Amino acid sequence: MSDSPYILAIDNGTQSVRALLFDLHGNLVDKVRVLIEPYFSHKPGWAEQKPEYFWESVCRACQLLWEKTTIPKTAIAGVTLTTQRGTVINVDKNGQPLRPAIIWLDQRRTEGQTPVSGAWGLLFRMVRMSETVAYFQAEAEANWIRAHQPDIWAQTHKYLLLSGYLTYRLTGNLVDSTGCQVGYIPFDYKKLAWAGARDWKWQAVPMDKALLPDLIPPTGELGRITPEAAEATGIPVGLPVIAAAADKACEVIGSGCLEPHIGSLSYGTTATINTTHRRYIEVIPLIPPFPSAVPGAYNLEIQIYRGYWMVSWFKQEFGHHEVQQSEITGIEPEALFDDLLKAAPPGSEGLILQPYWSPGVKVPGPEARGAVIGFSDVHTRAHLYRAILEGVAYALREGKERSEKRSGVKITELRVSGGGSQSDTAMQITADIFGLPAARAHTYETSGLGAAIDAAVGLKLHPDFTTAIREMTRIGQVFEPNPTTQAVYEDLYRRIYKRLYARLQSLYEEIRQIAP
Repeated sequence: MSDSPYILAIDNGTQSVRALLFDLHGNLVDKVRVLIEPYFSHKPGWAEQKPEYFWESVCRACQLLWEKTTIPKTAIAGVTLTTQRGTVINVDKNGQPLRPAIIWLDQRRTEGQTPVSGAWGLLFRMVRMSETVAYFQAEAEANWIRAHQPDIWAQTHKYLLLSGYLTYRLTGNLVDSTGCQVGYIPFDYKKLAWAGARDWKWQAVPMDKALLPDLIPPTGELGRITPEAAEATGIPVGLPVIAAAADKACEVIGSGCLEPHIGSLSYGTTATINTTHRRYIEVIPLIPPFPSAVPGAYNLEIQIYRGYWMVSWFKQEFGHHEVQQSEITGIEPEALFDDLLKAAPPGSEGLILQPYWSPGVKVPGPEARGAVIGFSDVHTRAHLYRAILEGVAYALREGKERSEKRSGVKITELRVSGGGSQSDTAMQITADIFGLPAARAHTYETSGLGAAIDAAVGLKLHPDFTTAIREMTRIGQVFEPNPTTQAVYEDLYRRIYKRLYARLQSLYEEIRQIAP
């Protein structure tokens, strides 16, 4: 057991809430995980959850941690928080939620918004970005609430992300970290602040700036644990709560990806590839980089929305055998799926999947659909499962190349986090498709570790991020590309996968018109 101070990191993800204790060497010394229901749905496509449910889950995770751990509370130097992105909560003047939280998975849209006008509107028409801006407006949860629940909007005192709501419950302060501001909100991603008065986003998502919380950069103090929060969570009263960032941003530094040549792959519900840059770069025009967990820095991110969600879809639709075996053996179905991967050869005998299960803002566009091509009578569910993982890796490799082209920086190393990273075969597929060594971080809890790194720097327990990342992160198992397999993937990627979207795009557009 380390004798250094400890940091409590709270990680409220999509599937669970974790209370994590880290030492200053990045060792996860204790952990409690509380599974949560991601959302409930009153209508098709809706995804909502009671804000109080998230807070109760945080309290339960912390209380269970104190029952389990031998670490004295007096050894804890501070608290930090990271959460899922884009989940929004309206609260009144007393800080009480006015409606269920709208979860980031929610698919409702508000079409027919007043287009952005004036000089901005003219510019968007000239550069053919009007449809992208209209997509932003239709996706904005605030526009839906204002249009369909005007009484709720009129009572709203603050419009918060989940990170801001939980910060309020811990500290009593209506503040949030700049590193958490990822969503359809009027945020200036270049200046890392709320948008200026003339910014087009105030037209796209009309609201009073007073509805938004004050922002504190990562490593800054958000407040201190209140007596009420201490009673509910068991965290000592008065402990500082240090600003971190959203879960993906924390994963990046928790994986040790501080320099732009190291790519951070996240194999979670949304699969992403991220790099850390000090320079503001839009990989896709008008689609900004997101705030980094490092103050003043940016994450160049390419998303495959619902990337590893497709593993859950496969389990539900085709994984009945593994689910039954799991009940007998106690082994998770996802672990048993590794046998399926081994039953199909690299390249899935020509079965290729394009993982655009949900449309995007620009690349892929709003017309995008998923595709699976190359079926023949040799293919089984094992081939389909392998094609899912290969398709996600192909798409992320395409994102890597787009990021390299825009930034001028080659990605030469890969770190992989998230649930998918626990599969050795998935890691080998990644190394072979990218043609690069793929390394696991030393801990599965990279988002919590990234938040702890922010806290360690903010509390002056490490002098800077370079030192903190050197001391608190390290590489676990490394998977080297297999030259023979890499050659198969290279042909499929260059000759088939990269040409697939362009060939199908017009058909996707036709589908959107016929069956929107």
